[in-house]
Amino acid sequence: MTRDEFQTLTKKGPVLLDGGTGSCLRKRGMPAGVCTEKWVYDHPDVIAALQQEYAGAGSRIIYAPTFGGNRISLQNMGLEDELEELNFTLVKRTVENVGTKVLVAGDLSTTGKPMEPYGPMTYDQLLEVYKEQIGILSRAGADLIVAETLMSQEEALVICDAAHAVCDLPLLISFSCEGDGTLYFGGSVFDAAAAVEAMGASAAGVNCSVGPDQLEAVISGLSRTLSVPVMAKPNAGMPEITSEGEAVYSMDEGAFCTHVEKLVSCGASLIGGCCGTTPDYIRLLSRITVQ
Repeated sequence: MTRDEFQTLTKKGPVLLDGGTGSCLRKRGMPAGVCTEKWVYDHPDVIAALQQEYAGAGSRIIYAPTFGGNRISLQNMGLEDELEELNFTLVKRTVENVGTKVLVAGDLSTTGKPMEPYGPMTYDQLLEVYKEQIGILSRAGADLIVAETLMSQEEALVICDAAHAVCDLPLLISFSCEGDGTLYFGGSVFDAAAAVEAMGASAAGVNCSVGPDQLEAVISGLSRTLSVPVMAKPNAGMPEITSEGEAVYSMDEGAFCTHVEKLVSCGASLIGGCCGTTPDYIRLLSRITVQ
């Protein structure tokens, strides 16, 4: 997909993303503490069923399960030697699972080791890490690249540099922030989103961290700040942790979708769900939004 084709798609009305992956996989048998990428690689039928449910629910863009597939995160699990096999295969399988009518996003996120001055990673180290993963995702057939749950502007800018160095695919950047727009490693999502737009990102916005009821001011501010499409992929409200260690999110499908509708009126044009959301959330969201 070209960047112009992506912009044309978003002008037709809200584009529906998928919902939660990790939280759904936990309910489908994935144990806590394992590498998600390796687990879905070893359990292809489970992720195939989930992705097909999202496609059937109306998702126009589905994220490949490559969120933690960078070298540093895999190294923490002793799986760095499987980096290319995991990323390449998980994108290829996602394309096969959802068919040609649904776009596949090669998904990536933070390494878990912040960049200077907040942590030990240098610009050059992170650049090589992200170039490696993005290059594999693009070669495997991803239609676009999504970097999500980012917590600092600095890391997002490295990802922009890395993506532009290895491919021409649309790049979507999504930050995790507080309800007032504060990023977890300092600064604001408004400044960070403007910076990645200036670096050539095709869309920017927020995901995870909080529910849609806390993001109206953030989405309104981003829609005033940006000329590229605004993303909103929030959690199903705030979680409560049970005595068994399970996260239970506060919003059912109806409440979630009511609040996401308000985010659309605030300017969001790429919408979906993150932790706690399921294909049922996306199915209802598809019914009440115009695509």
